[in-house]
Amino acid sequence: MIRPRVRPPPFPTPTDVKTPSHSRILILDFGSQYTQVIARRVRECQVFSEIVRCDITAAEIERLAPKGIILSGGPASVYEKGAPQIDPDIFSLGTPVLGICYGMQLMARHLGGEVEFSPQREYGAGVLHIDKGTPLFDGLGEQMDIWNSHGDKLAALPDGFHVVAHTENSAFAAIEDTERHLYALQFHPEVSHTPHGNEIIENFLFRVCHCAMDWTMGSFIDEACERVRQQVGDQKVVLGLSGGVDSSVAAALLHKAIGDQLTCIFVNNGLLRENEAETVQRIFGENFQIKLKYVDASERFLRLLEGVTDPETKRKVIGGEFVRVFEQATEELLAQDHADERPHAGYRFLAQGTLYPDVIESVAIGGNPASLIKSHHNVGGLPEKMNFELVEPLRELFKDEVRQAGLQLGLPNEIVHRQPFPGPGLAVRILGEVTPERLRILRDADTIVVSEMKASDWYYRVWQSFAVLLPVRSVGVMGDQRTYENTIALRIVESQDGMTADWVRMPYEILARISSRIVNEVKGVNRVCFDISTKPPSTIEWE
Repeated sequence: MIRPRVRPPPFPTPTDVKTPSHSRILILDFGSQYTQVIARRVRECQVFSEIVRCDITAAEIERLAPKGIILSGGPASVYEKGAPQIDPDIFSLGTPVLGICYGMQLMARHLGGEVEFSPQREYGAGVLHIDKGTPLFDGLGEQMDIWNSHGDKLAALPDGFHVVAHTENSAFAAIEDTERHLYALQFHPEVSHTPHGNEIIENFLFRVCHCAMDWTMGSFIDEACERVRQQVGDQKVVLGLSGGVDSSVAAALLHKAIGDQLTCIFVNNGLLRENEAETVQRIFGENFQIKLKYVDASERFLRLLEGVTDPETKRKVIGGEFVRVFEQATEELLAQDHADERPHAGYRFLAQGTLYPDVIESVAIGGNPASLIKSHHNVGGLPEKMNFELVEPLRELFKDEVRQAGLQLGLPNEIVHRQPFPGPGLAVRILGEVTPERLRILRDADTIVVSEMKASDWYYRVWQSFAVLLPVRSVGVMGDQRTYENTIALRIVESQDGMTADWVRMPYEILARISSRIVNEVKGVNRVCFDISTKPPSTIEWE
């Protein structure tokens, strides 16, 4: 995918992504690793959730008219200098507010309570004892297992609040002020380690906020199409189609919205998987009848990657050359339109399949500086001379929601349920220099991984499964002869949205079959390893 000319804001502008006819929950982000999980849990209840910066004003919130507000957790202490703060007028809007962990402490401190460092840090599993009836815990019994992650705790309640539940180390594990519709929890209901957390969130949405279940994929597609039509009018849109889930669904949605105003450009950078180019052309050009321009630029990319070993440099080289190839292809389309005397010959808009996780992993969130993990192929900057306006119809969706949209738009399973593939392609799964020979080795190994995962019915049960070519050679024995060949690492992970991931406990017989086939069928490999690291601290991709 091509990158936008100007880095977009961390989150979509609220007024641009939803109409007030729907129930809306705003999630104020204070930098928690679980903020995205909160948003997902709300959407799983068919209620639209939207993450906004923690410094949003009460006036802005009032204009957006949400049904409820959730304050996320966060890594800071509320009494630290520079800790993220909130507009205290938010608590006087009359809109129900649920504070979680840091959000609870911030709410309490602003309203006159006391927060202090706890000598007994609560991290991990705990038991919540419910002391008083509350809408949040309706139907959940007198105690429940919960998940804690905090070093500070509430020491004194603000006026108007009372306790509804406690834990062994916290007398104020859940509090409420029903007159002002303010609720707060010291634990995390959004994580899977709080077994009844979903019910707590449902109670907040439906018993406290009185939301309607009106967030459906059908409604999203209809509204997204209307937004695209309003944005682009009768102008033309160009999309860099990679064949991955995100750009494919974006292409299908845009084609539904504006038809032949959309032209997709598919660039073969020589870093694709086996038969990738043929599959994309068949599905989109022949089956969907989407206008598609195919560009084979393999030699150009490989020439530029000669001698490059640093992963960030690889990404920048590939991204920069993609821009040049894309620009040239767009100029060719423009020249053809002029030659054919077609109206509205210019391509004013650039579309891409940016998702929430794309943005979150590449920029700081919640107003807090965050370390850049790695540049993302969808987020960065185009040269100023590529004067496009950006169209990102999927920007507020998570990956599983994108798949739902793809199915509803009629895309085949081989596209919708294919595993994520990095924008720079196999280049970032080759550690070290990218050469035609090393690409051949990795492509052959990866083809075996995909075929065996599909044959064993595991391909669609995991988030990603792929091969990585390591810059490591080792001694082996093949046919009674000593070998000194390359090493392939297998990476197989499970995840919900790519923000966190765990390695999959694959059956040994499948791993053995993959390993056996690779060392026997892929010339130049004599060793296969299995990556058993989680994200975090590792990333899913190796580069």
